[in-house]
Amino acid sequence: MMTIKVITTGDGSKSLFLPDLNETYHSKFGAITESEHVFIQAGYKYISKSVIRILEIGFGTGLNVLLTYLAHLKDNQKIYYETIEKYPLPGNIIDAVNYFKDTGTKEIFKRIHNVTWQEDIALTERFVLHKNRIDLLDYNTDKKFDLVYFDAFAPDKQPEMWTQAIFDKMYKLLDINGILVTYSAKGSVRRTMQAAGFKVERLPGPPGKREMLRAVKSQWQVSSFEELRK
Repeated sequence: MMTIKVITTGDGSKSLFLPDLNETYHSKFGAITESEHVFIQAGYKYISKSVIRILEIGFGTGLNVLLTYLAHLKDNQKIYYETIEKYPLPGNIIDAVNYFKDTGTKEIFKRIHNVTWQEDIALTERFVLHKNRIDLLDYNTDKKFDLVYFDAFAPDKQPEMWTQAIFDKMYKLLDINGILVTYSAKGSVRRTMQAAGFKVERLPGPPGKREMLRAVKSQWQVSSFEELRK
């Protein structure tokens, strides 16, 4: 087991630091600020459907689930949320993260971490969570998603998660007009997404990052890409 240190980021929220990888789970400029910017504002808020089907790559501390849950309470949105994590964090680390101080949010955050893996669990009548304890390469489903939160470790720290095979898989898992959002804006990542068939746009990044990426699986793009593959 790698050494894990709890750190305080620029906006006062907690994150984790892995000395062995010299890598943090979130931006040192603000864990909550980064996740809100990349995944909620550029992803969740961009989708307009009666039910939004979300696939998260990298459950980690559970912050993205929690922020999406809080967002759905505000707008009464129906959510089906699957998340993938091969190595869940130990309970003592989760307890130390403590993102929010109010009792209600603490309780739902704890429940998010304690629900049974590999099962659909209704957190509310409008939010279903399914946690997969599995390697992404071994994950298979017939479901199609509207939104992918791609929150793996950085390409230079976890290169196997940013390959052509991975983005080909993400493309197949998304429904038409589905999107993938990620904090990374590396040129190699953008080109790999484009090679998978995505239309990729650069967006302003969260504090500390100039840009981020949003990739779209558009109907026009699908038709054009299929023609090129013939």
